[in-house]
Amino acid sequence: MAAEGGDQSITHSTISTNGINMHVASIGAGPATILFLHGFPELWYTWRHQLLSLSALGYRCIAPDLRGFGDTDAPSSPAKYTAFHIVGDLVGLLDALKIDKVFLVGHDWGAAMAWYFCRFRPDRVTAVVNLSVPPTRQSPALNLVDAFRAVYGDEYYFCRFQEVGKVESEFAEVETGKLMVKLFTLFSKPDPPMVPRETGFRGLPDPPSLPSWLSEEDVEYYASKFQKSGFTGGLNYYRAFPLTGELMGPWAGGDCKYTVPAKFIVGDQDVVYGMVGMKDYIHSEEFKKEVPLLEEVVVMEGVPHFPNLVKPHEITQHIYDFIKRF
Repeated sequence: MAAEGGDQSITHSTISTNGINMHVASIGAGPATILFLHGFPELWYTWRHQLLSLSALGYRCIAPDLRGFGDTDAPSSPAKYTAFHIVGDLVGLLDALKIDKVFLVGHDWGAAMAWYFCRFRPDRVTAVVNLSVPPTRQSPALNLVDAFRAVYGDEYYFCRFQEVGKVESEFAEVETGKLMVKLFTLFSKPDPPMVPRETGFRGLPDPPSLPSWLSEEDVEYYASKFQKSGFTGGLNYYRAFPLTGELMGPWAGGDCKYTVPAKFIVGDQDVVYGMVGMKDYIHSEEFKKEVPLLEEVVVMEGVPHFPNLVKPHEITQHIYDFIKRF
């Protein structure tokens, strides 16, 4: 398929996997493969810098639009977006491409799903580099939406995103390009992202200018895809997360750990790093116990929630320095 999204050397295809059609951007033909997983409100496009740089270093690089995003199918039901569905999509993608094992690189929801991938199918992962989001201690006894509501209140973004239909209606009140900028800005601050009910997302302030790491061309690309797909697929990751927790009973307690070599990167201005208790956990022995092959934790000074966009070259170097050893 013809290239899109800014570079003619990146090719695009559609792969049937796990009952859906998945759009995949790819470049490179090296013997080792890196699978990049994006978050919200992102697409494969968030990894464009790393795709180009790491393919030039000899890797086959693959970045799909995850289920619900961009040009990939988007089932309407939140129940179709558990970690089991997403990991199933990715395992099916690797099978379709006849790839046995990959290096995983994830950010935001992509990092969350990469951790689940490592827990469910460590046989398919050589090593993982995750950005912003550490493993989530999900269990049938812990509903994270309730926990967030208890700490931050009903206007916390994770809680607001649970409101099926209402949030989509609020999004529709804002021109899509402006909404993309509002969302990227909302998640680029270290403060808890709050969305007042009276004004909704239209009431979020318009930044005086785009951040240096987000161009008009970038905004136009994201907007063109979300105008087509809508936002329900991306929002369903938040809505399905409690269900994932309910289904994690077989992995609760015991000695089920993440047995894949791992590196974790977060900015000191990342909204996740600033969550209650998160900084302590990331620097604790408990993190190391849950991920016994965790080799490095990197905290990037002055970097917000999108390190792969804000510091693309540094992130590429961090990834390469780690995976080249395997």
